[in-house]
Amino acid sequence: MLINCVAYQEGKKLSDIPVEDISEYLKQPECFVWVALRDPDPVELTVMQHEFGLHELAVEDASRGHQRPKLEEYGDSLFAVVRTVYLDHEELCSGEVAIFVGPNYVLSVRRDSAQGFLGVRARAEREPHLLKKGSGFVLYALMDAVVDRYFPIIDKLESDLESIEDRIFGGKGAQRDNIERLYDLKRNTLVLRHAVMPLLDAVGRLHGGRVPQVAFEAQDYFRDIHDHLLRIAGRLDTIRDTIATAIQVTLSMVAIDENEINKQLAAYAAIFAVFTAFAGIWGMNFEFMPELKWKYGYPVAIVVMVAVSYYMYRRFKKAGWL
Repeated sequence: MLINCVAYQEGKKLSDIPVEDISEYLKQPECFVWVALRDPDPVELTVMQHEFGLHELAVEDASRGHQRPKLEEYGDSLFAVVRTVYLDHEELCSGEVAIFVGPNYVLSVRRDSAQGFLGVRARAEREPHLLKKGSGFVLYALMDAVVDRYFPIIDKLESDLESIEDRIFGGKGAQRDNIERLYDLKRNTLVLRHAVMPLLDAVGRLHGGRVPQVAFEAQDYFRDIHDHLLRIAGRLDTIRDTIATAIQVTLSMVAIDENEINKQLAAYAAIFAVFTAFAGIWGMNFEFMPELKWKYGYPVAIVVMVAVSYYMYRRFKKAGWL
């Protein structure tokens, strides 16, 4: 589905143009065309391929979707893939944006994502001195918007982790829920990590060293994106390490709770063993047994069993088993 098709000249918007006029505007000096598509069908991509002269391999990747973040060069044009990440009912989901960039055009193809880029276009149009840098600046603006949306996600991950850490040493019986939440958090962290790490390598090729010509004037801006991605990657590593530690601590807490229960069961078993031992001895019913026919034998036996059991209870209590 076509979202926008706009022509710009010297950093200023000329007008919205029909798709069939794209090739005419591409011939004008200091002019470039910015087209945005959402979940396009193969026919739309074929039309764009003919209008912009896109490489067939890049078009194939954009039509298939489910690509890892990357940056590929085809002659004087670039093909970039970035992953959009968003929350859907506490579950982290990801979409995809494929971006074709040439000397005089930008084509963005968005898939599986409800987050649009109308704000990016409006921001770029408010800064004609930057938009004058051409298609390379538009590529930066799109990537920057995607990366900026990572920060609220990682803030949410850190907040959830802190909440779980507070619960680990809370009331008993919550450890299973803590483990489940930690694994959910680990899965969400991996979703964001799979979006960030490959993109970090790709953006690193857009500043310093041999920079593609279409991104040359905007390489300082790409360095800023690279710094943001480095910060996010560092925070993700910290979250991942903390999750691993929290899981180990939670499992240790489970083992400690089980050990406490086993100690209590062992203590009560030892106490009741006193009754069993005395009752077993005095209940053998031999004819010639001491105190067998003594009228105080039964109450004395009860008192002895209770006294010994109470003594053992006090000892276990003092030892912290009960």
